[in-house]
Amino acid sequence: MELDVIEDWADPEHEFDLVVDYDPSLWLEIPPRWDDESWEDIGAWASDSARLLWQSHGADPGEGGIPFLAGTLSRCAEAFSPERFDTRVLLHISSPTSMPLPVFTAVRPAVGDREATLRALVRADDPDAVEPPVVEAFPSEDLGEGLRALRYVRQDDAREVLAGLSYAWRNEDIGTDTVLWTATDDIAQVLRAAKDIEQLTREILIRIWDGEPEEGGAADVR
Repeated sequence: MELDVIEDWADPEHEFDLVVDYDPSLWLEIPPRWDDESWEDIGAWASDSARLLWQSHGADPGEGGIPFLAGTLSRCAEAFSPERFDTRVLLHISSPTSMPLPVFTAVRPAVGDREATLRALVRADDPDAVEPPVVEAFPSEDLGEGLRALRYVRQDDAREVLAGLSYAWRNEDIGTDTVLWTATDDIAQVLRAAKDIEQLTREILIRIWDGEPEEGGAADVR
């Protein structure tokens, strides 16, 4: 899983974050901070989530199903739990026995030329791609003008080809760049999840903090 999509993204003081209204039968959000009173630690969150996932699919986990899934979720959280308020990480889980696919989304203040920034965010001109990425316009009513890119890269000397699916949008009205991406060496997994990921992009809400929470907190923007 590549994690550097926004590594060089400009980082001014920001006042945005994201709310994602996802289908809990397909998605599980990794908590962005571990001070939530709902769980003592990562292990407690993973165990509760594993049990609920098995229940939601109406399947018999057997003796080891819940502990095995809990271990997988715990490793995902340890690897991918976001530290920033403007970043969310969700796991696409088609069944309790499938490997979760992490999907990342983040919002920052808009910086630079729109077309150039969006192409950079979706890696439209990735020099490591084994073939030219497939890049398409993908506007969003909530997030603004956008691009989608599917690309295949071979990282370093690895034999496996990695598939990356990325979206990026600019909302000129509120001045934000939003990006969503996933990548894995299981190409079939990305292709199977593509329709659910596209639906997820339509459920992302940018929240603008007004800077005066004592007088009303944050305003949601559609």
